[in-house]
Amino acid sequence: MAEQRLFHSVAERISGLIDDGVFPPGTRLPGERELAERFEVSRVTIREAEIALQAIGRIQTKTGAGAYVCEEQQYAPGHLPDVSAFELTEARSLIEAEAAGLAAKVISDENLQKLDDLIVAMANSDEEASLAADRDFHATIAQASGNDALVHTIETLWRMREELPQVRHSYEAVCDEDAEIRAEEHREILEALKARNPASARRAMREHFLRLIGSMLDATEKEALREVQQRASESRQRFLPTVGMG
Repeated sequence: MAEQRLFHSVAERISGLIDDGVFPPGTRLPGERELAERFEVSRVTIREAEIALQAIGRIQTKTGAGAYVCEEQQYAPGHLPDVSAFELTEARSLIEAEAAGLAAKVISDENLQKLDDLIVAMANSDEEASLAADRDFHATIAQASGNDALVHTIETLWRMREELPQVRHSYEAVCDEDAEIRAEEHREILEALKARNPASARRAMREHFLRLIGSMLDATEKEALREVQQRASESRQRFLPTVGMG
C-alpha cells in the first residue's frame, strides 16, 4: 500500500484501540515516534491519521501538549460532531488555505481549466447546481494538493456544511445574497493558483472564508434584532391599554 494511503488503516487501528480501552477517554495518545514504531509507519502517516481522527471527533490535538482521546466516545463511523457555522468556517479557513497553498505548486493545467468552468457554473446555474459547483471547486483544489489526509478532512468539513441543519441554515442565509462577491473571491483564488503562488493562494482562500464569517455575523445580528422587535411588539400589544378603553 502506498505511503499516502496508510493513514486510513492506521486511523482505524487507533480508533479500535480507543474502543477497546487501550487508550481511554481523556488520556493522551503516545507520541508520534512511539506510534510510528508501533504501527511500523512514518511519523508523517501518524500525523495524517491523527488529522483524520480529529476531523471525526475521536481525538483532540492540543498545541504543544499532544493528542488526547475525546471524553465522549459515542461516535459511530461517519458521525458528525455538533459544531456551529462559525467553528466550521474557521476550520475551513485554516485547512483549505493550506490545501490551496500546496495545490499552487503542483496543480495541472487541466484542473485549472476545470476550476474556471466551475466558476462559470456557479454563476449560471440554479441554487442546487451552483452549490454542487462550489463543492467541486473546493474538492478539486483539495485533490490537487496531493495530500489525502487534507482531502479526507475537507470532504468531512463539507459534510458538516451540508448535513448539519444549523450550519446549512447559516450558509443559506448569506450565500444567495453574496453570490457576486463569492464569484469574485473564487476568481481571485483561481488567479493565485494560475500564478503558481502558494502565499497568494493561501491568502485568497483565507480571505474568502473570513469575509464569509463576517457576513454570517451580520446575518446573525439582523436575525437577533428581528426577534427582539417581534417580542417587543407582542409585549406592547399585551400590556399597553388599547386607546379608548377604560
